Amino acid sequence: MRHYPIELTPDDNGTFLVTCPDLPEVTTFGEDVEAATARASGAIEEALAARAATGREIPEPSVPRAHSAVVGTQVEVKILLHRRLRAAGLTRADLQRRLGWQRESVDRLFRFDHASRLDRVDAALSAMGEEIRVETRAV
Repeated sequence: MRHYPIELTPDDNGTFLVTCPDLPEVTTFGEDVEAATARASGAIEEALAARAATGREIPEPSVPRAHSAVVGTQVEVKILLHRRLRAAGLTRADLQRRLGWQRESVDRLFRFDHASRLDRVDAALSAMGEEIRVETRAV
């Protein structure tokens, strides 16, 4: 999972304003630290999805700070696909031709709100000469 650093600023109405230094477009709030962090995760995922949808770069999380918001594994896989496609200098249409799939099937791989099957992700990466490796770490 990716941990994006967030800044929590107490607001004058008893809530916390949340921003993300790595993604200036992220701004949300929460009633307490837990709620603010949860809302930050959602806002960060939305910002990353918007960047992917428009073909923009998705930054790596910067140095951890006092607080961070986590993006889920499914989103992390979508980020990986997006980066690999860009690094290979390919378009989604190129990937579609390599896979022999319908356009919508390829587009779903890059939609952060769609739960892609891992075998589809594996096929897409394989078509780009890549493979995914899985590891776990103690937290």
